[in-house]
Amino acid sequence: MSSWKGKSKGKPLGYEIFVVILKAGGVLPAYFLLRFVTLYYLIVSYKSTKSTFDFFHKKFNYTILKSIYKVYVNYNLLGQSLIDKVVIMSDIPNKFTFDLDGISNLRHIASLKKGGLLLTAHIGNWEAARHLLNEIDARIHVVIFDGEDQGIKEYMESVVGKSVLNLIIIKDDMSHIFEISNALLNDELVCMPADRFIESNKTSTMKFLGEDARFPLGPFMLAAKFGVPISFVYGMKESTFHYHFFASEVKEYPDLEQNIVVQQMLADFVKDMEIKVRAYPEQWYNYYNFWQ
Repeated sequence: MSSWKGKSKGKPLGYEIFVVILKAGGVLPAYFLLRFVTLYYLIVSYKSTKSTFDFFHKKFNYTILKSIYKVYVNYNLLGQSLIDKVVIMSDIPNKFTFDLDGISNLRHIASLKKGGLLLTAHIGNWEAARHLLNEIDARIHVVIFDGEDQGIKEYMESVVGKSVLNLIIIKDDMSHIFEISNALLNDELVCMPADRFIESNKTSTMKFLGEDARFPLGPFMLAAKFGVPISFVYGMKESTFHYHFFASEVKEYPDLEQNIVVQQMLADFVKDMEIKVRAYPEQWYNYYNFWQ
């Protein structure tokens, strides 16, 4: 996956401009400016634009013009997700509303007191629902890739403050594996994406949208090793001010040979992820050739 760098685009000044607009005029003026920023990245970000165009054109058989439009929509929704996250986390007055399908599933996985994995993908905006995790009676860790520009990171911390969540940062020295393991051993929950990998990771090839794609085995190997239940979680934007969050039925797997359990977990995740990508293709923020 050498083409995925894990780094966001933009400069601190761009973020500052949007925050000033948000504080002065709210979300809608920021969305208006975002239209022009989106058009800029559509033109200059050749590699990500091409891979996203191919996704819509080849996987959904959209026409060339419709595929280009869908790339624009995808970029725009990604920008909106960043704006929304700032608004929600910094308590800027807003009109956002939320539905959560499966709050009982999250409460159930917490009540088992076995630890557990909340698996997600790079689709939608699960971060906007972080405050909803406060309703769960469990210590929850969120695994993230710390690929943000340092200047952007420092500025955003000055706006929204340091995260109150228990963050586990993915690092080259693999120390995050020990942090995740300790959390599961302590019967705590870990929320992490399970759709990307770096080349040193163990992977397995699965059919996804009709073609072979590689998925990381790490999250599923950890779940199998510690015998913890899993739930699939997503946060999807359904209108300008409304989010719909999903938490699937909790799955517990039989105590079989580890490779069998890992493959079953992976198959279940890929199936669930494909359903969400087909339902919300414009909100899958994947900017490299997923099937290479």
